[in-house]
Formats: sequence, C-alpha cells, structure tokens
Amino acid sequence: MPKKGGKIADVAKETQARCKKPKLDTAASPSVLSFESPESLFRSLISPIEEEEFFRDYWEQKPLLVQRNDVLVAAYYRSLFQLSHLQELCSHGLHYGRDVNVCRCVSGKKKVLNKGGRVNYMQLKKDFDQKKATIQFHQPQRFKEELWKIQEKLECYFGSLVGSNVYITPQGSQGLPPHYDDVEVFILQLEGEKHWRLYKPTVPLAREYNVEPEERIGSPTHEFILKPGDLLYFPRGTIHQADTPHGVSHSTHVTISTYQNNSWGDFLLDAIPGLVFDTAKEDMALRTSIPRKLLMQVNTAECTKKLSSLLRRLADSLENARELRSSDMKKDFITHRLPPCLGCDSDPLTPGGKLPKIDSKIRLQFRDHAIITVEPDQENAVSIRSPPCMPGVGTGGHNRRETHMMGTEDDTASEDGLAQQTHGLRFPLSYLDALKQIWSSNTVTVKELNLTSDAEKENLALSLWTECLIEVL
Repeated sequence: MPKKGGKIADVAKETQARCKKPKLDTAASPSVLSFESPESLFRSLISPIEEEEFFRDYWEQKPLLVQRNDVLVAAYYRSLFQLSHLQELCSHGLHYGRDVNVCRCVSGKKKVLNKGGRVNYMQLKKDFDQKKATIQFHQPQRFKEELWKIQEKLECYFGSLVGSNVYITPQGSQGLPPHYDDVEVFILQLEGEKHWRLYKPTVPLAREYNVEPEERIGSPTHEFILKPGDLLYFPRGTIHQADTPHGVSHSTHVTISTYQNNSWGDFLLDAIPGLVFDTAKEDMALRTSIPRKLLMQVNTAECTKKLSSLLRRLADSLENARELRSSDMKKDFITHRLPPCLGCDSDPLTPGGKLPKIDSKIRLQFRDHAIITVEPDQENAVSIRSPPCMPGVGTGGHNRRETHMMGTEDDTASEDGLAQQTHGLRFPLSYLDALKQIWSSNTVTVKELNLTSDAEKENLALSLWTECLIEVL
C-alpha cells in the first residue's frame, strides 16, 4: 500500500481534468454495497460473513475466502474496473512507474517491463498480449468514483489509510513472485479467473514487504480459483502468489489494503514522546541529568536499570494520564486520507443558515472526518482537525482525491506546509471536554457545553460553524 508513488507536481492540471470526466467515474451496475455508514459498508463487503465472526476468527489470524456465485455481485464488481477502461484512462496522461507498472514473474523473480514517460495504450496492450505482462494500476480510486466511495468509507471504518491497486494479468501468466506484504489485504475479483496459492507466514503480521523463494515457503495452506464477485482476505505477512489459468482471456482484480504501520508498536512510538513530555513536568526524576559522557560510551549496559526504573514511572504516569498527546499518526491520517465522496461537481461547503446562539441545537458535520488532537508541541491547547481536501472545510485548497496515497514530490520539504493546512481550529485545553461532547453526541445544545461561561460556549460554536464543522438545527 505505497503512500509514495513518485512525482505528482507536474500533473495537477491533468488530474483536475480527469475529475471532470464522469464516464470514468460512473459504475455501470447498481451497487450491492450499503453506503449508509462505514459499518454498513464493511458488513456488506464481507457478506454473508458476520462482522463479529470476521474479527473474532479471521482478522490478523487467517485467510477468508468468500465465493458468492452471484450474478449481481459479479456485475457490480466488474463495473469497478475493467481492462477496457485502460484505453480511455491512458488518454488522460498516465505515466509508467507513477500510475502503471508492467511486470511478469520469470523464474521466481519480478521482471519490470516499464517504458519511460507517458503510457501509450497500444504499447501497453502489446506488452500485455505478446509478452504476457501483468498491468499493475496504482490507486484507481483517483479515477473511479465507486472505488473512492468504498475506500473513503473503509478509511472511516478502520481509522486507517486505505489504498488500492488493480492487477490485470493475461492467461497463462503470473505477475509477481511469492511474497508477503505489510498490510491487511482484501481482494475483489472483477473479471476472469485467478488461481491463488497462500502459504504459512514466515513473519506473522510483517512490518515490511518481502519476496520469499519457493524452496523456503513449503506447500500451500490454501489453493483456489477466484471468480467475479468473489472476495479474499488475508492478514499481513501471508505469503501468496497468483496466476491466470490457461483458457481464461485475462484476470482483473483490485487489491484493497489497510493497516500499514498501524500496530501497537507504531502507536507507542507515536505516543511515548508526549507522555515523556507531560510526565517530565511533574516528575523531577525525568529532569535529572544523564551520566557524564553517556552519549560517548559504546556499552551502555550500566544505565539499563535506570531506564527500566524510569519506564516504570512512565507506566504509573500513564495510568493517571487524562489525555495522551498524539503526534505523527493522527497528522498523517488526517492529511493523507480521502475526502468525503460528495462528487466532483459539488459546490464548496460554506457556512449557511442561522448563526449558533446560546439556545441553539448543534450537530457535528462529517464526524468520521474530524479528529481532536492534543499534541506535545501545543502547550495547554487542543485542536479539532479535518482533512485539507474536504471542500470548503478548514484551510485546505483543493480536493486531494487525485493525489491519495501517491505521496508528494518532496515529502520532507512539504511537512511544514501540510502542518499549516491541517492545523484546524485551536482552542485552550479547557475546551477539550466540550469538543468531546460535540463529537460524541448526535445533537447538543450550546448552553449544555461543558464550559464555564456562555461567552465561551458561543465562541466555540461560532468558530466551528464558521469552518462548516457544525450545523445549526
């Protein structure tokens, strides 16, 4: 699930033009998924498996194969992306490497057949037909509205970034060697058939991508054929390989992936700095100096007991902490996630209706896209953030669907700019309970907000209303 897909600065105008092409975005078949809520979307995606059963028996544990043999589901899946869609997409300026990879598995190794520059459809089809190459299309949700809708709801459901890739493989061919990924994977079979083999992980819940040689992986634990409308899930670390059988013109599937760098270990790395920051204010033991020349020593075994003692003090502090200060994980999620699927031609959101007064009843808009943060660099402050790509909300400039999961030309150089875009609204830390009250309630009256004065309550409501984060009922 790559977040960095190469340079994008030179395609801003192209991507805006793509968004105006409705025939690239319109699904040909009625949806068999429920978009009423993130929860209903996920339940309909894994149907007939129950949500509780899925997380109890399969999530992060073992693969799940759902073979449906349902013509309506098959037709809907087929409408999400087809080989025939590539020709028109190529006319809008796709590039090798950034948008498309052409590859084939040869003797257990991945052979990349990319040309340079823009993708020419005739050349792409020639490589597909004559060289039996697989076409890997990166992040199709940038072009296909139905995939945008699905992945936006899944990002709300998981609270984690969700990427996708389409793989189109001709008959009698295999695109990738046996490998495992660092993401939770959902495969939707769109066209044709794909022969899959899954193997026991050598690194359960792996944190990185890796190719595994055939002699190391042993015999498959699962072997089956996916047909249109079928769904396959497997946890990160699951070794897998897939090929299109002879007699099938080609196979098209979309891999939807999530939970990259979203483990407890990642969360500890994110939260510990803030915990140390807060605890050091109250605990002098964390403010005492380290031994002289400690940083110059090769063997620091003597200080491990002291570190163990300090970590225990941090654990005690954590149990009494009112609020964990988060840093990079929340920023990364809110900055890079998909905006709500309001349609390419939707007007920007602007404040409307009545101004919020002390007796007004208010409701948070886009709750699934709002995040409340208390950060280490915000002394006695709390922020409420929304994606910079949300039309008309916050300080963002444009709908960033076209760059979703594609990275930037220079992520390092843009960090300050992104931080400014996503700073949201900042309030004193004393506003935290009132913000939580708004976030967790279906509706709340301004005068009921947990603040000391009516002026503070009205100020908070007016600030949120101005940024279209609440509506007055």
